[in-house]
Amino acid sequence: MALGRPRAFDVEEALGKALVVFRRKGYEGSSIADLTEAMGINPPSLYAAFGSKEELFRKALDRYIGIRKDFSHEALEAPTAREVVERLLRGTADQLTEPQNPPGCLLVQGALSCGDAAEPIKKELCFRRVAEEVALRHRLERALESGDLPKNTDVAGLARYVATVSQGMAVQAAGTATRADLHAVVDAVIQGWPK
Repeated sequence: MALGRPRAFDVEEALGKALVVFRRKGYEGSSIADLTEAMGINPPSLYAAFGSKEELFRKALDRYIGIRKDFSHEALEAPTAREVVERLLRGTADQLTEPQNPPGCLLVQGALSCGDAAEPIKKELCFRRVAEEVALRHRLERALESGDLPKNTDVAGLARYVATVSQGMAVQAAGTATRADLHAVVDAVIQGWPK
């Protein structure tokens, strides 16, 4: 059996370039031509390496989630619920406004509105957003059990509130909000936190 030619491109580097395109244009807005041009490859190479546009998006999404986990895992280990929330939101503000990346969040804007063909991607993004909210809810439940939060705290509602603020910050960042603007939002949330 004859072996195919070895790949003439770095798959990880190409994946990073695809991630930038998906962050800028979303799933449906990113054409195969956009992706292959950014990645410096031709369509057959894209399909050979990644299978399909959907699989490429999922791999790019996995990489994006890995980047987010760096600060979110650390934030979830903070000693108090207030510090957890502040670190999560500040980390989010910083990540949403990194100068080397398109502003905004792939999880939020990747497929908010899309056609029927992209419905699996929309569901995948929703699932991943919910997973982040659930992780925060579990951490807040521990804070409730330890007495760090008042006994009557609705931790599910609180986790949803923080997720909503985070996702709203993503929408603002994709518009005209600066890092300073987003940190001001975090300041308002933390100032309203019970002492």
